[in-house]
Amino acid sequence: MATVRDFRVEPLDNARPHEDVDAVVRLVDCGREKFVQIDTFGRSDRENPGKLSQTIRLDKTAFEKLVQLGKSHF
Repeated sequence: MATVRDFRVEPLDNARPHEDVDAVVRLVDCGREKFVQIDTFGRSDRENPGKLSQTIRLDKTAFEKLVQLGKSHF
């Protein structure tokens, strides 16, 4: 698991499509701090389909930055 508190924006030169997977958003309250957590799950053709694959937690600052980037991008 990784907690993201800040990130930088960089271009992606060789963008290509990725396969779709299931994802769950969890609103996490650790008492002193809240996070938005995104869990992704393996593709259906994996050895263990549906197994938790990646987890990323965004703190408030990183989430707000991501929202603004998304608004300006789309």
